[in-house]
Amino acid sequence: MKLGFIGFGEVGYEMAQGFGSAGLTGILAYDVMQDHPVYGKLVSDRARAAGVTLCAAAQTMLESVDVVIVAVPGGKALETAGSQKNLLRPGMVYADVSASSPETKKQIWEELKETGVLFVDGAMLGSLPLYQHKVPTLVSGNGSDLFIEKMRPFGMDLEKVSDTPGEATAIKYVRSIFMKGLPALLVEVLEAASVMKVDHLVLQSIAATMNACPFEETLNRLVTGSAIHAERRAHEMENVVEMLESIHVKPTMSKATQERLSWLAGKKIKEKFAGKTPKEWQQVVKAWEGKL
Repeated sequence: MKLGFIGFGEVGYEMAQGFGSAGLTGILAYDVMQDHPVYGKLVSDRARAAGVTLCAAAQTMLESVDVVIVAVPGGKALETAGSQKNLLRPGMVYADVSASSPETKKQIWEELKETGVLFVDGAMLGSLPLYQHKVPTLVSGNGSDLFIEKMRPFGMDLEKVSDTPGEATAIKYVRSIFMKGLPALLVEVLEAASVMKVDHLVLQSIAATMNACPFEETLNRLVTGSAIHAERRAHEMENVVEMLESIHVKPTMSKATQERLSWLAGKKIKEKFAGKTPKEWQQVVKAWEGKL
């Protein structure tokens, strides 16, 4: 099996290092920035460190590989597919692990399917510097099975979602609501706590709450409790917004929280459960979907 990369930034570099440690040799790569006067040296230094051979042209690399991992910026993924389209061969695996949207992944497949390539929508769900090539990755698309067959022997942690491009990335995007939203929420908390000089007390209290139970239990408790007390908590968040504005902290996340709690209150879940807290978060979801 011969592996190549289109794009050799941090993603390609970290993955290639991992593959090298797993015994995969002869990796090739092509990056449009490799001859750039500023960034070219970084690309070449990374390739040298990872034991990867940079090809002067994409065609040289693509003619020599069975699997190509496309690790370009999300905004360049569709353009990249179009520019390489005539260089692809039937039966080779084209695995796009960019952060482009589910819709873009579908568009890439539409762009490429006449070439006969097997397409993989790859959605990485962890830190590349931490996991390298073993980063948990969801895959979808008609090339998923072959990609798993070829890459698992080298330690890739792959889970197939479906044969439909975009579905793996859609799952990642839902996950990102939490994984990207939580840091944004913490930044707002820390800004307010710092301005008010209460950061130690606030963080100590939050840590005690979050460390008290495993994540699953905390999730269940927060969702079921909020379903019953959404109206009261939405009103409290209105007051929080006023306080933040008074100390000149922009209440972006707090306003969103108030809006979402108001939405939840409007589902009348408290009335559906006669004021009693549901036992499981799944009951709350069914209630707001009107299935209870």
